Order: sequence, then structure tokens, then C-alpha cells
Amino acid sequence: MVQAKYDQTPATGVDILVDDLGMRQGIAGKLWERKTVYPNKYWADFKLTDEGKKVVKLPNGGDVIEWRPSGLDDKTYTYRITTVAANHLKAHDMGELQDEMLPGADTAKGAKYTEGVNLTGVPDLLQQIAHNPGNKLSTKRQADFVYQGGAWKLQGIS
Repeated sequence: MVQAKYDQTPATGVDILVDDLGMRQGIAGKLWERKTVYPNKYWADFKLTDEGKKVVKLPNGGDVIEWRPSGLDDKTYTYRITTVAANHLKAHDMGELQDEMLPGADTAKGAKYTEGVNLTGVPDLLQQIAHNPGNKLSTKRQADFVYQGGAWKLQGIS
């Protein structure tokens, strides 16, 4: 039921936080190229290549990554990109159903599970960048079910 709920929602791209390593990987993989370096030597603008435009979208809708870390040694700065490939979330590692008390329900059960992003159709290079530190590709969730009208129904996900 949880996966059916995910499959009914519109597919979306995956947000990826690109850190210093990811920027270098994207340059080496020809997804973007340096366009401008600023006088402080740590700010730069990177233009998406034609290949990059096929696989990522930028938050501002343009084609320039405005790289603005706080200093030369800032290794925590990230820039968010979104994959063009759109997929549904995936539910996995569903735990055992447990009896619950839910308002308005005579019979209720719940289970913890892992909600994960789906990287199907995302190029290997972007998958590698997505696995760099700082990216969250899965989240622990709780699914609540109620028995109503002779059938089990998904009450909610939290």
C-alpha cells in the first residue's frame, strides 16, 4: 500500500547537494565547465555543458552554477541540483506491523520502513555525486494503517 501511494504521486527529480568533490567530478565528467573566476579566487561561475543540460536542472532555472563558498578552505559549501530523470520514491525494509491506537479507528496498525530516492535513469556520474557526503538518499518513515469498511487502508505516512 505504501509503494502504491508513492507510485500514484507525480514522479520527481532527485535533489543532489554538490560539494567541492562533486564540483570536481562534474568538471571531469564534462557536466559543467568553469566560466568565470572571481578576484577572491574561490568564487566561480560554472556553465552547464550540453550534456549537463540533458541530465540536471538548476534551482534558478538557468544554466550557470554560482559557486560561492565562504573561503578557500570552505569544504562544507554545497550547491543543489536536481536530476532531469524523474522517478517515484521507493519503500523498502518494511518492519513488522504493530498494533496502534489511532483516533477514530477501532483497529489500527503501523510499521516503520525506509523511504529511498530512486536513481533509475540517472547517469552513473550523477549517482556517484549523489553518494558523496551530505546527500540524504533515504529517510526512516512510519506508515499507519486502519481497518475500515472491511478493508485495510493507508491512513498516513509520517
